[in-house]
Amino acid sequence: MIILSHLDSGYAAFVRRLNRRALPEPGVRDLVSEIIAEVAARGDRALLAYTKRFDGAVLKTREIFISAAEFAAAELAVSAATKTAVARSLKNIHAFAKRSLRQDWSARNAEGAIVGERFTPFERVGVYVPGGTAPLVSTALMTAGVAQAAGVPEILAATPCGIDGAVNPALLYALRAAGVTEAIKVGGAQGIAAMAIGTRTIRPVDRIFGPGNRFVVEAKRQLVGAVSIDLLPGPSELLVLADKTGNASFIAADLLAQAEHGGDSVVGFATDSKALLGKVIKAIEKQVAMLSRARIIREVLKRGTFLLHLKSFAEGVAIANTFAPEHLSLITADEDRWLPLIRSAGAIYLGNESPVAVGDFLAGPSHTLPTGGAGRSYSGLRADQFQRRTSMVKMDRVAVANSLSVVAEFARLEGLDAHGRSAAIRLEQ
Repeated sequence: MIILSHLDSGYAAFVRRLNRRALPEPGVRDLVSEIIAEVAARGDRALLAYTKRFDGAVLKTREIFISAAEFAAAELAVSAATKTAVARSLKNIHAFAKRSLRQDWSARNAEGAIVGERFTPFERVGVYVPGGTAPLVSTALMTAGVAQAAGVPEILAATPCGIDGAVNPALLYALRAAGVTEAIKVGGAQGIAAMAIGTRTIRPVDRIFGPGNRFVVEAKRQLVGAVSIDLLPGPSELLVLADKTGNASFIAADLLAQAEHGGDSVVGFATDSKALLGKVIKAIEKQVAMLSRARIIREVLKRGTFLLHLKSFAEGVAIANTFAPEHLSLITADEDRWLPLIRSAGAIYLGNESPVAVGDFLAGPSHTLPTGGAGRSYSGLRADQFQRRTSMVKMDRVAVANSLSVVAEFARLEGLDAHGRSAAIRLEQ
């Protein structure tokens, strides 16, 4: 862990480095570009080759899609407790999503024209669900489940399979419960390329959603234009910002929970209380020894964890806005003062009694959130991202007459006389 005080000589330089930009590494960019080109040129054959290379699974073309029999077997295999957890999570996700959907509206403008917007769900979307060291069942719900609430009729899921060509039954059950209509056993950049470009067996989608590693995020970035995307959600991040009222045991538990994702995860803690900092350090060491994924967590603690003793709480707020964490836990006695000043976190958890894990699994908002500093430009996944917006204009002769002088002036200024004529002709007949 990097542990620094505002009194340390390297503190200021470290804080400056927290001002991140979600830019790809050259090696990642080049490999992803190669994968996309191969999928575009060779289609299913490229997918099979990359699945063997990266996941160790040998599949045939007909095995790319998860079969109805595999979905049925998964439903029989999962426990009643799993089914209950999925149902309760989906209930909250749907309720939250439906409140976020945009509604059609119309009104008259100053010239009397009826203007408005209509919102319709995309016809076909893709959701990416990471594999790796744990089946991210909740991610299936918090991507496909939001699409389901928005009324998307076709949902294609992509998730990597194991070396045996199988996908975790609980994940399959969650995908089906969340309304997925098709699913492929293809992960990584090649899975994103398959959904965006399509192959002989896979029809392309209109938009892609979901988190992933740096290769998945880079593939989404490179394929913008061929398809639209939700945001750039990469490895898990958490910043806990607390004053002296923070509970050290709770803070340590939240940090360890996000470090549990492993890989390139980043967790940080910042406080203006030196005493609390010391307690959190001790709590981390005590708790990590009791966890089943201690080895993975210790790797993140070693490479991707920082703890800061701040000069002031205001400095911590500035750091949070600069760092733009995926998750921000804000613990302070003066919440009403500091919360309005937080501008760029993907999700905010307020107070000692708000574990981030509840947001990960159950609370309702999607846990698909911007990472790598992208929170300054993107918000988290929302239900209205599954809607296509279309503007509308309806006019009568009175509205045209009221608009003509302005249209004629713009047509003159821009040298587009046909534009002016197209309005004027309606008043001549």
